[in-house]
Amino acid sequence: MPPPAGGDADAYAAAPLLNCLLREVAEPVALPGTHRTYRLPGVDRLLRVRGERRPGAPEVYTAGHWHPIGHTELVKLVAEELRRHTGLSNHELPAEMIDSRDAVAALLAARARATVPEDPYRRSEQSLITGHPYHPAPKARGGGPVAGWLPYAPEAHTRFPLVLLAVRADTVVEEGDTSALDTLGEAPPGYRVLPAHPWQLDLLDLTEAFADGRLVRLGTTAFDTWPTAAIRTLYAPEHDLFLKFSLDVRITNDIRRLWRHDLLKLGRTDTAVTAAFAASSGRAAWLSDHGYRTADFAFEELAVLVRDGLHGRLLPGTTPLLSAGLVEGFEGNPLESAADPAAWWEAYLRAVVPPALSVFDRYGVVLEAHLQNTLVAVDAGGMPVQALFRDAEGVKLVPEVSRADGWERLVYCLVVNHLTEIAGALAERHPGLDPWPAARRELARHDLREITGLLTSPTLPGKTNLLLRWTGADGADARYLPLPNPLVGPVPGDPTFYRS
Repeated sequence: MPPPAGGDADAYAAAPLLNCLLREVAEPVALPGTHRTYRLPGVDRLLRVRGERRPGAPEVYTAGHWHPIGHTELVKLVAEELRRHTGLSNHELPAEMIDSRDAVAALLAARARATVPEDPYRRSEQSLITGHPYHPAPKARGGGPVAGWLPYAPEAHTRFPLVLLAVRADTVVEEGDTSALDTLGEAPPGYRVLPAHPWQLDLLDLTEAFADGRLVRLGTTAFDTWPTAAIRTLYAPEHDLFLKFSLDVRITNDIRRLWRHDLLKLGRTDTAVTAAFAASSGRAAWLSDHGYRTADFAFEELAVLVRDGLHGRLLPGTTPLLSAGLVEGFEGNPLESAADPAAWWEAYLRAVVPPALSVFDRYGVVLEAHLQNTLVAVDAGGMPVQALFRDAEGVKLVPEVSRADGWERLVYCLVVNHLTEIAGALAERHPGLDPWPAARRELARHDLREITGLLTSPTLPGKTNLLLRWTGADGADARYLPLPNPLVGPVPGDPTFYRS
């Protein structure tokens, strides 16, 4: 999907930053015209934008006139507003916003030279130029040189072999089923195979481990892998295997390392989710994170997580597509070409909503069912028929969290982050379609005690990524603000609607 103000990097980078600013800080002002106008209370300025889901062309009212501002000036404006709004300074986040914009420019240039993949699933995973639509710096890549990360960027349609290491057997730490790793190469006697992400290796100093023989370089795999939207999760199609690695780079809210505490609870979490899906009737599938392997001297840095592939999970004759890609857009996107968009949407809801609600209500499994963790399989006609969910690291279990907290997280991930975006993209591409009556009907079919509240509450929880990053909160410390709930009735005319 093109950015709201053309194809340049400023427009792509401004849209999610504006979404955050308008959601979390700005106050809507009702003025006539084609723009949406807001007051920034900290700096006491009026700001107006064009577009709704992906705002662009920002202008500031100064000296009696509206003045367009580019991305650099927008970053300065946001930083000053947040300093006054919070009373805190932050020098890192503005730099990340600029880095995100520069990364988009590099990605656009790389895509212009790249060959578009033939596989529609790969196209969907590698389509996210905008990325998270409500994060101030969704494409920041740690501030490093472009040459360091661009060869591994999914948005540039890259593919590359894995680095193969041999780790001395007495230093290996593993849990679960990691046997698939032993098929990737052959280790010398007394060693075990340990694949590594080449970008992560560039970020680490393992000189001592190589020097004393704890690690040995075996070369690279004879086959290529390609990065999914998650960047550090790679797919090896020849082995039908997903591998998730540590990556010591901040991407959106977190340093993307496989943290020890998450790995140590992985088996318990994945076992619970796998059992919940096995006991639930329906077509939905869980891509199990069924084991990890690492070295005790670099437990987090060299960890690799083994995830199910697709072939044993997909319904025959179907094609998986990343839900986030459906929103962003790619060649062959069935959301755009649906002959009957209302029927397509109803089929999408039937595929995605029931399994997420069922495993929560019956088994206490809170899926992180947002756009990047959900695949939707479509039939030959492009109609959704199956949902596949992934990423045990983001799953919460009741009673480790309370049912109320788990429900709030599920509503944010499934409804606010996921269904609202799909609904908005569908309505944008098919004018006249109101997607919310069908969503209300689908949700009302399910006998959870929380559903009545969901369908009648005036608000939904929206995550505050801009304020989280500005105040230096932990990336996992979700904080929510109330957003207008489209499930209670049509609200697009409400000037606050697109704060959601």
